[in-house]
Amino acid sequence: MELNKSLIREIKLLILESRESAIRAVDHARVLMYWHIGKRIFEEEQQGRSRAEYGTYLLKSLANVLQPEFGSGFSIRQLERYRQFYRLFPIASALRTQFSWTHYKLLLPIENEDRREYYILESAKNTWTSRQLERQINSQLYERLLLSNDKESVLAVARGEKQQFEAKDIIKDPIVLEFLGLKQKASYYEKDLESTLISHLQDFMLELGNGFSFVARQKRIHIDGDEFFVDLVFYNRLLQCFVLFEIKTHKLTHQDLGQLQMYVNYYDRFEKQDFENPAIGILLCTDKNDTVVKISLPENNQTILASKYQLYLPSEEVLLRELKEEMNKINTTDSK
Repeated sequence: MELNKSLIREIKLLILESRESAIRAVDHARVLMYWHIGKRIFEEEQQGRSRAEYGTYLLKSLANVLQPEFGSGFSIRQLERYRQFYRLFPIASALRTQFSWTHYKLLLPIENEDRREYYILESAKNTWTSRQLERQINSQLYERLLLSNDKESVLAVARGEKQQFEAKDIIKDPIVLEFLGLKQKASYYEKDLESTLISHLQDFMLELGNGFSFVARQKRIHIDGDEFFVDLVFYNRLLQCFVLFEIKTHKLTHQDLGQLQMYVNYYDRFEKQDFENPAIGILLCTDKNDTVVKISLPENNQTILASKYQLYLPSEEVLLRELKEEMNKINTTDSK
């Protein structure tokens, strides 16, 4: 007699789900243990012994006792981390059950409260793994969003207080493609970059952000007997519109913008449903002249965006400098 295949699938799923739940429970218990250790160390330091040397003595003494018995997880450095953990997250009930200790280790070094809050909210909302969270922090996601949005808007979206209605709310500039493993100065064709993006689709969608789903590659469109091909087509459920990507391995030109505008017009006239919003076109290029972009497009343009892509992780210094320059531009415009 042959076993019911559906029954086998259900039982296997129960086993896998139970294992996953057990792993999460154990990891959360470890997080709570480290939190309580940090709390006790902090409280001990506050009992009339505010001298810095006592804190050093306390950590060293505890490490000398605990580390030989319980291992390297109780070294001076780790005990310092547990104390910092409690100080940054003083309410145990507010700890995220879906966060592992690795998540919190990545969050602890972030000194800026707004930046740390952003990564906490986005990581919880998008169920980022610790590896994905690390990648987003290393790629300076928060700072890149600030280049096209103000801090209040970025945090409002993360908190769920503001809906994403405009492309600039989710599209980053620059877009970072370090996961492709391509050399920065190597010459390659647009089709090669496109193929590599498709083979790393999950990473690319993580970089794009919330709400994206893949639709098509090299989407053929017919216009009065002529054929054209859109490099990549996505749909964004938050914006409720198609998002078209054109990839250029050169500095942006006004001809590139015109080509993308034609594709967007086509989708608005022949693909878009009545309940959907106008399509958005994103031109990925190695470099761009923002003035050329502005002059080439209508003043009220909301649907065509140009974003530089780079094949390496950006440095915080570079992004902060770009952010400062962007703020100076805004202040100069406002003062006129």
